[in-house]
Amino acid sequence: MTDLSVVVLAYSEVGHACLAEVLRQGAEVRAVFTHEDDPGESRWFPSVAELARGAGIPVLTPETLGDAEYDLVRALAPDAILSFYYRSMIPERFLSLPPKGAYNMHGSLLPRYRGRACVNWAILNGEAETGATLHHMVRRADAGDIVDQEAVPILPDDTALDVTHRVAGAARTILERSLPLIAGGTAPRTPQDESKATSFGRRRPEDGLIDWNDGAARVHNLVRAVTRPFPGAFTFHRGERLFVWRTSVETPVEPPADALPGAVLSLDPLRAATRLGILVVHDWELADGRAEGGDIRPGDRFQAR
Repeated sequence: MTDLSVVVLAYSEVGHACLAEVLRQGAEVRAVFTHEDDPGESRWFPSVAELARGAGIPVLTPETLGDAEYDLVRALAPDAILSFYYRSMIPERFLSLPPKGAYNMHGSLLPRYRGRACVNWAILNGEAETGATLHHMVRRADAGDIVDQEAVPILPDDTALDVTHRVAGAARTILERSLPLIAGGTAPRTPQDESKATSFGRRRPEDGLIDWNDGAARVHNLVRAVTRPFPGAFTFHRGERLFVWRTSVETPVEPPADALPGAVLSLDPLRAATRLGILVVHDWELADGRAEGGDIRPGDRFQAR
């Protein structure tokens, strides 16, 4: 049993995994702050709210963290505040309330990939690994001293969902090691190397537009970074939006010298030219749900609009 009282702010896959670990260790969770599900998003991850309610923990879903929430956390007087993939910045005044500190779990190996959608960005950029980092919270997002880290691989055909599952496991492993240290007041503090810091912003559905002037490897990375359950990579064919869900890079073949980027080279399998290399499309559908790609023919060209 871990002798620690906490207030938890959590959401998504990592939030659920981390709250489960906190409960497994027997910490006293005095309240859980989470988010109402967005009706515009499909929830593919387990519910933090359901896990907390099942454990008899009060659940709060405020739109913002204001005076009422501050007063509540102060009245609850937790030893520590724990943030696991909570979508809102926690105001600085909250961070000084708990005597044993305020901590955040981030889905990258800080100081790299601070910010939003860190797993998606890592895959898009062709990284071979990422991980999870537990750090002390400060006013700047993801900039506090590191408590612990755990790396996970990114394999060449991994999707963002594949890697997110691994990051959730890494986060739980970190908490298994670190929660007793937080309880004992001995959580490490390793300053981040600012010279190595990188930061990325939120990704939007429209960012999935394929640029066929990129190389095949870059397009493949985009597809696996945003494929289901995320909004998906897409292109246009005869004015219709066509979603691309699974691809591979054909090697070592290069497209014909006269093939323009986006040119359809064959249908079985569906192969398209990029500026550098050929992309094989294994799974696609038109925006209306047709999965055969409509009237695509060799010689057609996928467009950006």
